Amino acid sequence: MHIPDRLLEDLEHDGWTMSDDIIPAGLAHRLLSEGRQRWQQGQFHAATIGRTSTQQHNAAIRGDTICWIDEPSPYPDSAEFLQCAALLRQTLNRHFFLGLRHLECHFARYEPGAGYARHIDQHKNTGFRKISMVLYLNQDWQPGDGGELCIYDPDEPDREVRRIIPKMGRIALFRSDTIPHAVLPSGKTRWSLTGWFRNDTPF
Repeated sequence: MHIPDRLLEDLEHDGWTMSDDIIPAGLAHRLLSEGRQRWQQGQFHAATIGRTSTQQHNAAIRGDTICWIDEPSPYPDSAEFLQCAALLRQTLNRHFFLGLRHLECHFARYEPGAGYARHIDQHKNTGFRKISMVLYLNQDWQPGDGGELCIYDPDEPDREVRRIIPKMGRIALFRSDTIPHAVLPSGKTRWSLTGWFRNDTPF
């Protein structure tokens, strides 16, 4: 896996970056097939907000359903993705000295009209999540379909910096502790694989 220097520079300077060339196109399409298969098998559940004792389901804030990916994964395509993510983690460690030890990740499926209100990914009173990653798995996505990842300015959280269209194979990386972001509602079902590179010991 080749990680262009530009991506690392953008991540260092802006706190976020994106690319359409990191994950092989064939793998992205196979991951969508795996996600659909696992959805049909009933492996998804409604996502929650908060942590431990404060966890709750609130579709008005977060409307996706998720399916966690175990490591090692018994599914060949998500296992291949985890191998790619491990190479990316090594690159991030070499460049930023973050001490990243593992990736926690899940498939995310949004029904039409569902979204995720503005938030940051670092849970309150924790510091384990360092870099967030989203791989989009949507075929033939058009600008008018919505569902963008909306990035906000950390210093002016009401100011939009960028809207990222969730097209097939596109990957977004951003700092888990500083970058406010939201998932805007879309007009059709929206798929992604979402994860966080962490510096704690895997569970």
